[in-house]
Amino acid sequence: MSNLRKFISVLILFTLLTLTFTTPAFAFDGRSGDQVVIGSGEVINDDLYVGANSFTLDGTVNGDVIAFAQMVTINGTVNGDLMSGAQTVVVNGTVTGNIRMAGSVLFLGEKAKVGGDIVGAGYSLEVRKGSGIGRDLVFAGGQILLAGDVTRNAIVATSSFEIDGTIGGNVKAKVGEADQTQAGPPPSMVMPQSTIPVPLVKPGLTIDPAARIGGSLEYTQTRDLHFPAGVVVGKIIRTEPPADENRSRPNVEETAGKKVINWALDLVRSMVTLVLIGLLMLWLFPIFTKTLSDKLQAKPWHSLGWGVVAYAAFFFALLLVTFVMILTAILFGYLTLRGLSGTVIWLGILTLFALILGFILVTSFVAKIVFGQAIGKWILTSAKSPLAEHKYWPMVIGVCVIVAVIALLSFPLIPGFLGGLTNLAIVFIGLGALWLWGREQFAKKPIAS
Repeated sequence: MSNLRKFISVLILFTLLTLTFTTPAFAFDGRSGDQVVIGSGEVINDDLYVGANSFTLDGTVNGDVIAFAQMVTINGTVNGDLMSGAQTVVVNGTVTGNIRMAGSVLFLGEKAKVGGDIVGAGYSLEVRKGSGIGRDLVFAGGQILLAGDVTRNAIVATSSFEIDGTIGGNVKAKVGEADQTQAGPPPSMVMPQSTIPVPLVKPGLTIDPAARIGGSLEYTQTRDLHFPAGVVVGKIIRTEPPADENRSRPNVEETAGKKVINWALDLVRSMVTLVLIGLLMLWLFPIFTKTLSDKLQAKPWHSLGWGVVAYAAFFFALLLVTFVMILTAILFGYLTLRGLSGTVIWLGILTLFALILGFILVTSFVAKIVFGQAIGKWILTSAKSPLAEHKYWPMVIGVCVIVAVIALLSFPLIPGFLGGLTNLAIVFIGLGALWLWGREQFAKKPIAS
């Protein structure tokens, strides 16, 4: 039995033993469809994962809610955290934990209660009067209208911020200039239509006379703003916005001489790097490198065509691994095998990392080294040099030649795209040789023992 067959047999046996001895655990509850509704009398005693166009929770979830939809509405109770990626998130009920949100619009109604923090990013956040946030508010986006209560601190980065409610701790706000004017239509006019009205908040920082900040207020602005007396218990600190170095520093165009020097340095760095890696490959894997080079030299056009196929197959493999990872994790979840579900996800992530790392190494180094080896051998053979059969010299000469050709076609004083096109063609040819070699290896029949 070959080593590969032994490894597969051991892996299958290990998987069967794991399935046999795994103790069933509570799995997450998954819902999907165009419209997902959890009725007012329904109680889910587990984490809830939702993927839908519209999701409405009128019941109770004793766990976390992870929802991806165009519209997410929480009218009931979440005894855990709410994590959502949606165009619009509306909370009219209770979330005992934290809210983590990224999307367009986040809205807390008059009866909304959040036991923990709100951490979000989006265009608009509106917290109505009567609602409450049990800990901190951290938000980055276009505008914030805060009329509800925040028990602790508020840390925001926004163009427009209006405080009408109560904040128990400190406020740190990076806001836009108070006197800035809106250039063109507001972003809400070009955004996807939200199912709830989006308020228009005045640029800068505005504090209502009925509001109250229990701690200090620190805000960014180029000039001092005037706030109603008594609304801030602690200190009021204004900080200057960071200077835009790109604006203050004039653009200095590189001279022709500077461009040529940088080009020459890049040429030397690329040449030295590829030669060193090529020498390492020939030292560690001499047969493998020579086999790829011979195959490329024998079938250059086949290698080019299959290189294009291999390039596309890589991205298809990424999508396939991601799909299989998610599908398998959900399947194990439904089979109450949460431990295996987590293992599958980690294996999928490691596989994706290995694929990406391998692809970068092959396209950046291996393909060019193999192509250089073939070109160098062809040059030396044509010159009838005895170095054609040397272990290292064909690779060194060939790599120096292709790096020089690519560099000359990319010379900064000669506009064009020939350098990049040549580099891509070399990558395709080298990648195709690797593809043909791999296909032959898998096509070989195992030797009967």
